Amino acid sequence: MSIRLGSPILAAGCALLAFGLWQLSPHTLATISPDAHPASGETSSPTDPPSPVPPASPAAVAPSPSGPLLGLPGDVPPTGPGSFTGQSSTGPILGTAGQLKRFRVAVESNLPAAELEELAGALDRTLGDPRGWTAGGQYRFQRVPFAAASNFTIYLVTRETAYHLCRVNGVDIRVDGVPYTSCRQVGKVVINLDRWRLSVAPYLDNGVPLAEYRAYVINHEVGHELGRGHEGCPSAGRPAPVMLTQTLGLQGCTANPWPYVDGQRCSGPPAP
Repeated sequence: MSIRLGSPILAAGCALLAFGLWQLSPHTLATISPDAHPASGETSSPTDPPSPVPPASPAAVAPSPSGPLLGLPGDVPPTGPGSFTGQSSTGPILGTAGQLKRFRVAVESNLPAAELEELAGALDRTLGDPRGWTAGGQYRFQRVPFAAASNFTIYLVTRETAYHLCRVNGVDIRVDGVPYTSCRQVGKVVINLDRWRLSVAPYLDNGVPLAEYRAYVINHEVGHELGRGHEGCPSAGRPAPVMLTQTLGLQGCTANPWPYVDGQRCSGPPAP
C-alpha cells in the first residue's frame, strides 16, 4: 500500500499551518493535531540548543566479522519523497492483560520493501518482549494493516522527512543542524532512518548491538505515546531508564533498551 502526504481532503487550518506543504492523507490526518497533546522525543526544548553529539558515520559502525552487528555499512539516504508504503498484514496480540493498543507500520516509499518487513518484525519482537511495556499488565499491542483503525502509527523515514514530521509543536530533532534523533507526535511515532541503521555513539562506544538500540528507540518513543515523560539516570552504573534520552548520552548509567529489568520497572527522576 502506498500513502502520500498531500491530499485534497485535508482539513484547513491547523494541519496546513503545521506542515505547510507537508500535507496529510486521510489515513494520517487524525494522527497529528498540534492542539491535542504535546509532542515528545529525544530532543532539547525549542528554546534550548541541542547538545552536541557527533553523528555516527557508516565507516564508524561497520560490523566486525568477529563481533555483534553494531551498525549497517553503506550510505543512508538523507531525504525521501514524503510518501509512505504501509504494512498490510495483521500481527499477533502481544501481552496478556491491559488496554489493547493497535498500531500501523509504514516506511518512506524510497526504502526497499525488505525494510518494511524488517521493521514490522522488530516491532512485534520488541513490543511483545517480556521486558517491554506489556510487563506491567497495563497494555497489550497488535500490529494492524495500514487501512485499519489504529491508536497510533510507527513510521521509519529519512532524516529530513523526520525533521518535517517532528517539527510540529516546535520539536527540533537536529544536532549541529542535522536531523539526528527520533520523536513522537500525537498518534505518530517517527523513527529516524539514520539512527535505525547507524545507531549512536553511547551504544557504539560500549559495543551494544544495533538490535538493542533499535529496541531502545522503539520502547522510548512508544513510551511517549503511552504518556511517559523523560527520566534521568537514577545513579551511576545503574541500567538507564528507557525514558532517558540515551541517544544523546547515558548520564553515567549503562545502556538499557527495556522498560523492565529483572521484572521491575526501571525508572529515574523526571527530566526535561
